[in-house]
Amino acid sequence: MNILLSLAFVLCWSSGFIGAKLGAGSASALTVLMWRFLPLAVVLVAVAVLTRSAWRGLTARDVTRQAVIGVLSQSGYLLSVYYAIQLGVSSGTTALIDGVQPLVAGALAGPLLGSYVSGRQWIGLGLGLSGVAVVTLADAAAGAGVAWWAYAIPLLGMLSLVAATFLESRSRTRVAPSVSLTVHCASSAVLFTTLALGAGAAAPPAEGAFWVAVAWLVGLSTFGGYGLYWLILKRSGVTEVNTLMFLMAPVTAVWGALMFGEPFGVQTALGLAVCLTAVVIVHRGGSRGNAALTAARGDSPSASRPSSSSTAVGAGGTPP
Repeated sequence: MNILLSLAFVLCWSSGFIGAKLGAGSASALTVLMWRFLPLAVVLVAVAVLTRSAWRGLTARDVTRQAVIGVLSQSGYLLSVYYAIQLGVSSGTTALIDGVQPLVAGALAGPLLGSYVSGRQWIGLGLGLSGVAVVTLADAAAGAGVAWWAYAIPLLGMLSLVAATFLESRSRTRVAPSVSLTVHCASSAVLFTTLALGAGAAAPPAEGAFWVAVAWLVGLSTFGGYGLYWLILKRSGVTEVNTLMFLMAPVTAVWGALMFGEPFGVQTALGLAVCLTAVVIVHRGGSRGNAALTAARGDSPSASRPSSSSTAVGAGGTPP
């Protein structure tokens, strides 16, 4: 059963990058994101009105903090993912650049939070970044017509996710996952709707492919990804979830190659292997090093987990 749950989780979370690619073929990134979050936010806010117990004890400052974390870890991160894919960056490369977030956050946990970071972790970070460079160069060589600066966009999204990680780590208020998810989705819905209206991109296209992409993203990526995340977290713990997160990039790369004909050659496979090796090195860096990574990793809309819990922020980000 655990193997089947893990497999379903990896597929559902990876499906976000594939759904972003599907949506990019029928509408702009802002249009897809607006219609992904607007109906979802309405449902979550309605549920919050009916079930108020999780909100008791929270101040306006707590909610505002969650909104800022949501803008960084969800809105900024997802906009960068969708925009990069819309510009032609492959879904696998985008997933891989996003996937080094825990390595970067774990390394920065030392100077920013005073956490212990071992030499083995620094080696792992260097290898991980090298793997990303190898895959990105392979993608750039195969992706004719893709501007060089497009590959910096998912990097910005990853850094936005890292910023949310450290903002969340400094929060002392315990926030229920249902509350943080509602605040994050509501703030994303407001932001994306405002941007879409301002850009004249709010009207959804008439073609059915657009709604297939939206249904894919809400059903598989949001509910499937989040639901299975918490189920596996409860059954197996945060280490198991974090390990599964590192499978997202290779799964997405293979999926994108099969579904969209995205490049997947020897150089791409080599880069992915280097990144997975980096993950193994980091996870064997000792319990103190793992604690630093755990403090920098977790469920996607960043705080869709209690702030004081052992889970972490930004487990590869919101399901894209």
